[in-house]
Amino acid sequence: MEVQLEEFFSRVRELLTYDASAPLIFNSGLFLFLFAGFLAGYVALRRTATLRILYVIAFSIYFYYKSSGIYFLLLVFVSVCDYIIAHAIARTADKRGRKQLVALSVVINLGMLAYFKYTDFFIEIINDMAGSGFLEFQNIFLPVGISFFVFQSMSYTIDVYRGQIKPLDRWIDYLFYLSFFPQLVAGPIVRARDFIPQIRQPLFVSREMFGKAIALIAVGLIKKAVISDYISLNFVDRIFDEPALYSGFECLMGVYGYALQIYCDFSGYSDMAIGIALLLGFRFPKNFDAPYKSATITEFWRRWHISLSSWLRDYLYISLGGNRKGKLRTYINLLLTMVLGGLWHGAAVRFVLWGALHGVALALHKMWLSIVPWAKARGEEMNPVSRLLGIILTFHIVCLGWLLFRAEDMQTVHLMLYQIANSFNASIIPQFIEGYKGVMALIVLGYGMHFMPSIICRDMEHKVAGASFWWQVALIVVAAWCVMQVKSSDIQPFIYFQF
Repeated sequence: MEVQLEEFFSRVRELLTYDASAPLIFNSGLFLFLFAGFLAGYVALRRTATLRILYVIAFSIYFYYKSSGIYFLLLVFVSVCDYIIAHAIARTADKRGRKQLVALSVVINLGMLAYFKYTDFFIEIINDMAGSGFLEFQNIFLPVGISFFVFQSMSYTIDVYRGQIKPLDRWIDYLFYLSFFPQLVAGPIVRARDFIPQIRQPLFVSREMFGKAIALIAVGLIKKAVISDYISLNFVDRIFDEPALYSGFECLMGVYGYALQIYCDFSGYSDMAIGIALLLGFRFPKNFDAPYKSATITEFWRRWHISLSSWLRDYLYISLGGNRKGKLRTYINLLLTMVLGGLWHGAAVRFVLWGALHGVALALHKMWLSIVPWAKARGEEMNPVSRLLGIILTFHIVCLGWLLFRAEDMQTVHLMLYQIANSFNASIIPQFIEGYKGVMALIVLGYGMHFMPSIICRDMEHKVAGASFWWQVALIVVAAWCVMQVKSSDIQPFIYFQF
């Protein structure tokens, strides 16, 4: 009995203790266990809005604590600052005073982000300029998802400044919005004007919402824990770790594999986040819309990470002047927006180059539209042949970007491009397929799912939504079984946790 009690308290301590090596993530058994218990309490509190909000806040703070430890206090700090600043903006009639207040919010948020994310990056630049060892690296811990909740909080104060929303009356409502656990650590970035009206609405989950949530969670699990994790551990990581050991064909397949891996990883997280939010009665906008079907780079950014690309457009590109100040300024604004978007993803030169590549591509596409009268602004308007060629070209521009995004350093980028250009060795294709049967099967499955006609995807989603409860449970069980068959010994964190 004593041993059992000791084991019980040991398990409780483990649940309440932060472990940097084991963050709480959606595709872990622990999360599913905790979420089931959380859901029971959530349903029990469905008629008491304030208690339900406090209950969700408590679970969200716990969820973030299990991901970043004591740094959950940063989230609380940001919520207090921007709640107070938003009210000050609403009370201030003077335009200059309002600008100063919104600037204060931006400085607080970006200053915090710069300290935790970019201190060592700036030290590296200074050391390169002044000589090695001029400044010591700080090795500052990067709280999970800080880039997401900082952008989300800034959008709130900017929207209040622009008069698009009114500040919330209750701080707990704002903390609820900022800390809501489904999208807290890796997005999607939910706008205050979309989310806030839902906070105190009566809890209602229709059968259609429940079924759609189950479909999204099941598909998200398959994308992340089956396709993304398997091809990453068994193929992509090996290629990027030692590209010189592989032929150009294998390096090219590694890039294609990573393009699928990052899509399945991040869209899988988004699917699960949107599905979990639906189970709790909240609707999030779509975050991915089959981006590799894009026939232009502009269309790609309308389909890829929609919440971030629309945030960059509305709060950065438009603030820089957008397309209102002439063609040259438009091209510069596009380049600046994407370079800063690349820097948002990570503190390294390769992320800046990734952003610059996309910025140049977007500017060139806009220039093409201005000088070619028959060019179509939207890829969907192209004729079938032009669209197919556009999809192939756009996909390979994006893949070049992914090479910069994934490689540990520029030497790896150079090696992989060299192997592809000078040592392609197509003769090994049959042996490659034979040696990587499982990987190839999942790559074909992943791209097959991605390029499936939208009407089929919607039809399948409607069928799951309209199925009986037990068929929906069976779908989740099958998805979990598939995950168990291919999972590695350790749960693989989501790629975007590092951002």
